[in-house]
Amino acid sequence: MSAPQITAMERRGAFSLAAVYATRMMGLFMILPVFALYAEHLGSPPPSHALVGLAIGVYGLSQALLQIPFGLLSDRIGRKPVIIGGLLLFAAGSVVAATADTITGVIIGRALQGSGAIAAAILALAADLTRESCRARVMATIGMSIGLSFAVSLALGPILDAWIGVPGIFWLTVGLAFLAILIIQFAVPTPDRTSFHRDAEPAPAYFKAVIRNPELVRLDLGIFILHMTLTATFIGLPLALRDLAGLAPEHHGYLYLPILLLALFMMVPLVIIAEKQRKIRQVYQFGILGICISQVVLIVGYHSLFMIVAALLVFFICFNVLEALLPSLVVKFAPAQMKGTATGVYSTAQFLGAFCGGAVGGLVATWAGIVGIFVMSAIMTAIWFAIARTMANPPPLTSQMLNVGVMPDEQARALEQELLTIEGVAESVIVPEEGIAYLKVDSKIVDNEQLERYIAPVPTDG
Repeated sequence: MSAPQITAMERRGAFSLAAVYATRMMGLFMILPVFALYAEHLGSPPPSHALVGLAIGVYGLSQALLQIPFGLLSDRIGRKPVIIGGLLLFAAGSVVAATADTITGVIIGRALQGSGAIAAAILALAADLTRESCRARVMATIGMSIGLSFAVSLALGPILDAWIGVPGIFWLTVGLAFLAILIIQFAVPTPDRTSFHRDAEPAPAYFKAVIRNPELVRLDLGIFILHMTLTATFIGLPLALRDLAGLAPEHHGYLYLPILLLALFMMVPLVIIAEKQRKIRQVYQFGILGICISQVVLIVGYHSLFMIVAALLVFFICFNVLEALLPSLVVKFAPAQMKGTATGVYSTAQFLGAFCGGAVGGLVATWAGIVGIFVMSAIMTAIWFAIARTMANPPPLTSQMLNVGVMPDEQARALEQELLTIEGVAESVIVPEEGIAYLKVDSKIVDNEQLERYIAPVPTDG
């Protein structure tokens, strides 16, 4: 069974929603490499590292608390109203931060930015606009836009800071939010109907099972520590580059850009080895160890430009590898029908990690200086590595969905068992009222032609 072609509407939905997601993420991340330096001008005496860290990371707390509720709300009132409302909250927070002359004002603005938590609603809208057979490719397009926007943000932040300052970056973010609203209104197709998608949205009934799954909890802890380390590192790194390594702030972006591009290039073969040669556990553990080593290099060499460059290159290679592998591991370990719930909990852990990286990292820097941040991050990633060593080998499975048509419960249970007899099908769950079969399959050996026979015919008018 060859992969079906993506339709023009699906392609339009994928790229326009990717643009909305990327636009919003750029607004959140562009201040990451410059805010610690800007904060020195917010009051006399300057705010403590603890307050600076809170301003950087507080968006993660409001994002974590609201993204799942906003996703559920979009099931009730529609995707586009929730997304536009979230973008307006994001724009309002950007205005508050742009006009603030105290660290408290920036903290309030950043929290308001994060409260425009539209990630779950965007993914739900993407699911509304795509067929089950094409959904994974559409979601991958959106996922790639996130990684690209992150890299662009780190490089652009210092360059824009030199031109328009941090308040100007916040005002630019307001413009990006309204650009995203225009994209939602005029570029994103409106789906014929809104429905719940277990592969893309959290189902409250599954939360208990997901948070009790030890392998999924291990991965949630991993993304928490990864984003905690990322956020904490950028509390101290800009100061180390300027004050100890002697690099002028306006040149920081020209340092980040080649490092990020090289890291993106070098991570590709590692991901290919992980997925194609089924070495995902080994590459995953290698990535964690690399993050830990990068923090150790910063501990001993944060005063040296050469050592910082070496540490950042290792950090971003491993960061990109882990950002690619962690969602894949979540899908492999999550029960077939719980993919959306497992992904939602995972995303919440990610944003909580960003919050704790800012809040805890700032406190540590206040008590122990810049080097204390790197020590904390090295310890946290060492703990993560120890936990990952006991991770089970992930099953070589991918998620697949079949539209088998609405059917009675008894027929669905019988069909589940029948699907399990097909070579390569390891898991089969059918939700009768949806008419969807959620499968876990070994893509290398599954008989796709046999699976294709179970797809319900598309009804025709008349």
